[in-house]
Amino acid sequence: MAEKINFSHRSVLLDECIESLNIKPDGIYVDGTAGGGGHSLEIVKRLTDGGRLVAIDRDDAAIAAATERLSDYLDRVTFVRNNFSSAADVCRELGIERIDGILLDLGVSSYQLDTAERGFSHNNDAPLDMRMDRRGELDAYTVVNTYTFEELKRVIWEYGEERFAPKIASAIVKRRETKPIESTGELVDVIKSAIPAAAREGGHHPAKRTFQAIRIEVNGELDAIAPAIRNAKDIMAEGGRIVIITFHSLEDRIVKQTYADMASGCTCPKNLPICVCGKRPEVKVLTKKPILPSERELEGNPRSRSAKLRVCEKL
Repeated sequence: MAEKINFSHRSVLLDECIESLNIKPDGIYVDGTAGGGGHSLEIVKRLTDGGRLVAIDRDDAAIAAATERLSDYLDRVTFVRNNFSSAADVCRELGIERIDGILLDLGVSSYQLDTAERGFSHNNDAPLDMRMDRRGELDAYTVVNTYTFEELKRVIWEYGEERFAPKIASAIVKRRETKPIESTGELVDVIKSAIPAAAREGGHHPAKRTFQAIRIEVNGELDAIAPAIRNAKDIMAEGGRIVIITFHSLEDRIVKQTYADMASGCTCPKNLPICVCGKRPEVKVLTKKPILPSERELEGNPRSRSAKLRVCEKL
């Protein structure tokens, strides 16, 4: 008998997401980051026999957990192991020409953080991995032990917004001259040694930003966001919604800017008497400011603290 996967994950901004999707009972929806199936379950509950949900995740454990959680609704759900950036292609391969909404939760799941051997957390000593899709070739060990000083500095600075990026990159390169850095615990020690003692007091864990940066690099997280949004818009029916939860400023900035670009109209110089570019708004942004977790949600799920929800609607 296969081992049951305890994919523990609290769905962030659950009610807000479902309301934002404006679900039609006979509509077609995509959960591009199915995780443990929390959002997917609430979507599929609202669908009739004519409705359909495509649940996508690149983590095999997530697909297994979501399949089990949605076992009462398998007649209206299709599970696909893939990256959310391929959601539009997945739909086309399934013969779906138009969808009525897509949800993307860009956070790391509680299961991934709490399962030590996945190597996502700086709180557990584990092999350096951090792959959301364990079929991927690039892992954290490769980044930490083969990237040059300049490459490490860039990753840690750009993706972690870590002010001590040069010191941390230098410390990593120096430590691995003796032997490879093989575990998350070893990496945490190196990071701590590179950050001044005064800067390590209070606030977040000193390794948090660097771990975030390496995880983003391993999984190509930021590169996938804008193309995924634009591709989803291309197969979205009029009035369909794109609903996205982000967890740090880099993701949120990309989502906000991509929405704004798609919502903008004519880009001709203002001194031209008529429009020659022909550009028209493709979406309407429904969230001028992001939706944030309620105090009640924050009390029950502290990991939701940095979550932001942005929504746009296809014109």
